[in-house]
Amino acid sequence: MSTLSCAAPLVSETLDELRAAGRVEKERVVLWLSPRPLLAASAIVEIYVPEQEAEMDYFRIPPSGMKALMAHLRERKLVLAAQVHSHPNEAFHSRADNKWAIVRHEGALSIVVPHFAAGVGVKHFLNMAAVFRLSGDDQWLEVRPDQLDKYLRLT
Repeated sequence: MSTLSCAAPLVSETLDELRAAGRVEKERVVLWLSPRPLLAASAIVEIYVPEQEAEMDYFRIPPSGMKALMAHLRERKLVLAAQVHSHPNEAFHSRADNKWAIVRHEGALSIVVPHFAAGVGVKHFLNMAAVFRLSGDDQWLEVRPDQLDKYLRLT
């Protein structure tokens, strides 16, 4: 089990990206990167917005976007620690989110932000977002609010 920490300015940048896409009524995914290897406690050091295709109710990273992401991770010696994406309405992990999640390692976090991040600020980010963790048997399980600090902390 690892605990990720993310500094408030990186959360703010993430929300800015989600809101920018939301203004044109599109989802967006933002990837949180950490130095490798992931440790019991790892810090997010960079956000990465991959090339993506999106509409109101989905996003997809095309092969060229995945190739660019892999090159970026290699060059900077980083790993993909978590993904954050927006939904037009409520925050939940859809069947498409389960199937097409970019992060796939056990313990990975997938964070879903409601309302294209409109009205979501850093201070209330964890209260408004839904956080999911990938289990050892490849299931996305929602992290209960009282368990959040075991997996994610904002600094």
